[in-house]
Amino acid sequence: MTLIKSISGIRGTIGGKPGEGLSPVDVVKFTAAYGTWLQQRHSPGATLTVVVGRDARISGDMVNRLVSGTLIGLGINVTDVGLSTTPTVEMAVPMEKAAGGIILTASHNPKQWNALKLLNEKGEFISADDGQTVLDVAEREDFRFAEVTKLGKIKTDDTYLDKHIASILKMKWVNKDAIAAANFKIVVDAVNSSGGIAVPKLLEALGVQQVHKLYCEPTGDFPHNPEPLPEHLTEISKVVKKERAHLGIVVDPDVDRLALVCEDGDMFGEEYTLVAVADYVLKHNKGGNTVSNLSSTRALRDVTEKYGGKHSAAAVGEVNVVEMMKSVNAVIGGEGNGGVIVPELHYGRDALAGIALFLSHLATFGKSTSMLRATFTNYHISKNKIELTADVNVDEVLSGIEKKYKKHPINKVDGLKIEFDKEWVHLRRSNTEPIIRIYSESESETTAENLAKKIMQDIRELIKKQPAE
Repeated sequence: MTLIKSISGIRGTIGGKPGEGLSPVDVVKFTAAYGTWLQQRHSPGATLTVVVGRDARISGDMVNRLVSGTLIGLGINVTDVGLSTTPTVEMAVPMEKAAGGIILTASHNPKQWNALKLLNEKGEFISADDGQTVLDVAEREDFRFAEVTKLGKIKTDDTYLDKHIASILKMKWVNKDAIAAANFKIVVDAVNSSGGIAVPKLLEALGVQQVHKLYCEPTGDFPHNPEPLPEHLTEISKVVKKERAHLGIVVDPDVDRLALVCEDGDMFGEEYTLVAVADYVLKHNKGGNTVSNLSSTRALRDVTEKYGGKHSAAAVGEVNVVEMMKSVNAVIGGEGNGGVIVPELHYGRDALAGIALFLSHLATFGKSTSMLRATFTNYHISKNKIELTADVNVDEVLSGIEKKYKKHPINKVDGLKIEFDKEWVHLRRSNTEPIIRIYSESESETTAENLAKKIMQDIRELIKKQPAE
């Protein structure tokens, strides 16, 4: 059993003893802490509403009842949007003029997991400071429930997915006519979660008439590992080729990550989902700025500079990317895990918005998906980690690496990133494990791997020089 209490939310495996897994007791405790934090931000007696939505996990209905009941017990009203997507709930919060929102999803984790993702009144993930406050309230169990005459009320509203899709269709550069005229045939793998409802509904609204559904029944019984990585997508790759489809679309259980499959069955590449969508958006917004995290591909920077804009790199984590996007007035941003953020719509990763913009790009491009992919420089990212013993001084190791490569451009916003012309290495210490993660990128896969090996060897040498305790 696992329970991870972090500033971004509460995540864990269902069952077990309280405090060891995501038990009903833990769900109530952290929901009460979040609701109490909301109440502390408003004047006493204020009427508050929280939007609650969930993916199709087996535990979703149980967790939803616990969360909604706890909020009502605090005197907070609940708008339950039911089976939904993370970006839909994010958009519903300001539409409802709610005080916040809770998304019940463990994102790409297997079906044993669930989580409470916490939103502020803007429908954005709460900040690190606010998240810490919620954890502190939970630790002290510093909450007071309402008297019977002041209990909250619950209403259900299943219209928000339609409202979300309607907002996407109104986006300036979504070209519904071109998409419909292209007569695309598309295979969709929604891993038996809420994307099985959302993605086909979006495609129909965009005029796509040929949709082959693969695992689109929202049962929560994931047929394969739900993280949309190439090794988990072998079946859709075969189906795309067999059906002679133009494209395969894969989303994770809560529909904030988007992976694409070319017509020949090859992966478009999660890192390139954002790159392709940004390429389309920047064609219509020349000079526009972009943001991705420090571990994302350089290809986004190349595309941004091609159109005269500036690319900025944020610390890893959606909340950090959003903060930087606002500071540089970015027209698009996101993360290399297939997360696309379009401020015109809202500040959150949104696979549905990504699909609409990508299809607009593909339709106006007029050629195959693989040919569109070939228009971007083919970078390779090597992902490695080096395990450490408890006595290793990580700060001293990173400082030593920084000194060794001080003649190169260095970024210390999140760990240590070193640039070597068009190649880079990013070192990040884990907050949960005694490891340093090492990401490297180059146009050559071999060079990327050798670059990582070189840095790992440097780290080992620095560790050897540390005095034994």
